[in-house]
Amino acid sequence: MNDVEKNEKNENEEIDDIKEYGITKLDGKNNIYCLTIIGEIEGHNVLPEQNKTTKYEHIIPKLVAIEQSPEIDGLLIILNTVGGDVEAGLAIAELISGMEKPTVTYVLGGGHSIGVPLAVAAKRSFIAPSATMTIHPVRMNGLVIGVPQMMNHFSRMQERITDFVARNSNISAERFTELMMNTGELVTDVGSVLCGEKAVSEGLIDELGSLAQVIKSLDNMIEKN
Repeated sequence: MNDVEKNEKNENEEIDDIKEYGITKLDGKNNIYCLTIIGEIEGHNVLPEQNKTTKYEHIIPKLVAIEQSPEIDGLLIILNTVGGDVEAGLAIAELISGMEKPTVTYVLGGGHSIGVPLAVAAKRSFIAPSATMTIHPVRMNGLVIGVPQMMNHFSRMQERITDFVARNSNISAERFTELMMNTGELVTDVGSVLCGEKAVSEGLIDELGSLAQVIKSLDNMIEKN
């Protein structure tokens, strides 16, 4: 394969990555990979075609490849989520938090439900001034058996999420639970909606910022690393 064919192959692979996975490599001071996590996090159940989704079976191997690649210096994760599969979202968040490479998350639009652990999973988190973080308890669609064991299952799942958020941000588990159980804000649910500035003041997100500030922060982390 000659150089022209190699370049064409690399360009086609990059186009496929953008179209299929929302992933691209940024040309700048450092080799940064940009990963987008948008819409609903799709887990074991396939969602309808009209839903904008992020499939965890796509994201997990990409994260492993990014961590292993010597050509990639850092990872930028763009988030605009509306919730989704709790187990899948938490699995992705755990992988991100366990990476050694510099990682930064940037919340645009919103970080809803399981999007909150994803937002705090990186080494540094940013949020746009107009973006929001929606915090509410774990919910489940479909048949729910009204027995104590089921309520204990919900409680343990919520504890896992609360513990992860508290470990990876500057908000306490107690304060996160207070916001999650707030009854005076959401019309048809319990919980809280934090705008960008409020999410920072509560310690949930590290910093308010623009895209330029996010990339600059990641570059600084890479240079220190």
